[in-house]
Amino acid sequence: MEPELRRGSAVLSDPELVTDEELWTGDDDGDHGGWYCVRTDPFPCPAEGCPFVADFMTAAHLVLVWEERDDPNLLWHAQRAKEVGRNPRVVGYESAFGPSASYYAWEAAGRPVHGVKR
Repeated sequence: MEPELRRGSAVLSDPELVTDEELWTGDDDGDHGGWYCVRTDPFPCPAEGCPFVADFMTAAHLVLVWEERDDPNLLWHAQRAKEVGRNPRVVGYESAFGPSASYYAWEAAGRPVHGVKR
C-alpha cells in the first residue's frame, strides 16, 4: 500500500516559546543508520526567539529520516525545500548530523513542532 501524499501546514495561534513542557523527543532509539534525510542550506527555527539553526529537514529539532531514498514524502519535502530556496540534497543519514526521528513516526505523533505551543 502506497503512503498517502498530502501537503503539510502549520497553524499557530498565539505562539509562545515552550520552556516548561516536555517536548516530543522522537519515536525510538534514533538508530537510523542507512536511512536518508534531506540536507539543506542553513535555516532558522521559525519559533520566535529560538536560536536553533537547521542544516536538515527537521521536526522538533530532530533530523527527519526516511528508510528509502525514493520515498514519495521525502521527495515531496525535498521539492518543497527547493521551491523556497533551501538547496536540498538527499543524503544518507549519519548520527553525527544529530538526533533523528522517522518521518512517519513524526506524522503519527501529530507532527509536533519544537519551541512553540498553541
